[in-house]
Amino acid sequence: MNILIAMDSLKGSLSSIEANMAIKEGFLQANSDFNIQTLPVADGGEGTVEALVHATKGRFVETTVTGPLDKPVKARYGILGDEATAVIEIAEACGLPLLKKEERNPLFTTTFGVGEMILEALDNDCREFIIGLGGSATTDAGVGMLQALGYQFFNQEGLEVGHGGSELKNIAKIVASSVPEKVRMAKFRVACDVNNPLYGENGAAHIYGPQKGATPEVVKELDAGLQHFSNVASEQLGKELQQISGAGAAGGLGAAFAGFLDAELESGVQLILEHAQLESMLQEVSLVITGEGKLDGQTSMGKAPAGVALMARKHAVPVIVLAGDISEGNSSLHESGITAYFTIVNGPVDLEVAMDPDVTRENLKSTAEQIGRVLSLLERD
Repeated sequence: MNILIAMDSLKGSLSSIEANMAIKEGFLQANSDFNIQTLPVADGGEGTVEALVHATKGRFVETTVTGPLDKPVKARYGILGDEATAVIEIAEACGLPLLKKEERNPLFTTTFGVGEMILEALDNDCREFIIGLGGSATTDAGVGMLQALGYQFFNQEGLEVGHGGSELKNIAKIVASSVPEKVRMAKFRVACDVNNPLYGENGAAHIYGPQKGATPEVVKELDAGLQHFSNVASEQLGKELQQISGAGAAGGLGAAFAGFLDAELESGVQLILEHAQLESMLQEVSLVITGEGKLDGQTSMGKAPAGVALMARKHAVPVIVLAGDISEGNSSLHESGITAYFTIVNGPVDLEVAMDPDVTRENLKSTAEQIGRVLSLLERD
């Protein structure tokens, strides 16, 4: 039997690669004759760089950039096997995990480091980019990133504005004359699975600001700043940022990428699976094993397991999903191509214990072994 294992990461526990290996060990323990391939996958969030670098036999690049509070942070991005495409997770430069809880305030956090990562990749001869949005600590509409890339934003006094969401309301003039040609010529594809507008009750500030440390008063200030920035961009550059579906993603980075860098905002999982070349691997596969940490109604709305299952269904390949936690009422999962799903947790257990990497690894291995034993019986019959 030819089995493809393509797990998403189990966040806070195991990476995609680690989960794949644990499952592979379990299957081989059940039957050493199984022919097993592994493919790390992601949906555009955490694990995107690792998944695509390994899938394309690319390489990682370690660098230092400006963090969300203007202090240096270590960041990692990937260069794919074609040596021409860079893959960047914006959270490496401006993510919430880079800040202590008491430091979180999107009035002051910046995306400047994202622009620095892009510039470094351009210096490494990358001309195409895959960007994973998600996990940002910012609501600056991507202005910080654009500043790093050469865009200039001036206030009424003719001075360049500073960093952070608090500066959006001060922008009076946008100048693009200093943007390098290599930035203008670069092609960006952005993994974006939300459709929030830039501002308003469903915009970046109201929907995502509170989780980034914004109080109700700060949310109002940020929303007003986002609307002001959108108006300036419309009046001076003819860019209708509010009309872009997904403009509010990652604190408005969606607007910056689509509006200023002509990026395509597209389904994260489809983008990642395309570059990982999952479809070609499905040609000679009898079964796919995929999964994630929590399986629920959101899984069918653009998460990695559903993306894998939809692609597998095109080739009539059955899909089994493994997850740490499975919520009730998942009829939509079968509609997305998932044949069956199983929890890897054997009984009531404390969440911290269940998410321990060693426990998760053993649970994946044990569950895979039992599935493998059943498959061996079926093959024998």
